[in-house]
Amino acid sequence: MPLVEISLWPGRTDEMKERIIAEVTDAVVRASDAPPESVTVILREVPKSHWARAGKPFSKSHPD
Repeated sequence: MPLVEISLWPGRTDEMKERIIAEVTDAVVRASDAPPESVTVILREVPKSHWARAGKPFSKSHPD
């Protein structure tokens, strides 16, 4: 039962998120021979203000 969790910044459309889920599911099925119904994908939208690198939030270095 593969579980894939993906963190990303907010802003993608529902259609884009559906495409991410479908393509990640397909990749896991191909790589592991797991049946598609056993693959779970979780998308977590993390605000840029809660995501940082080198001590600086991305909201400061990657404004919307």
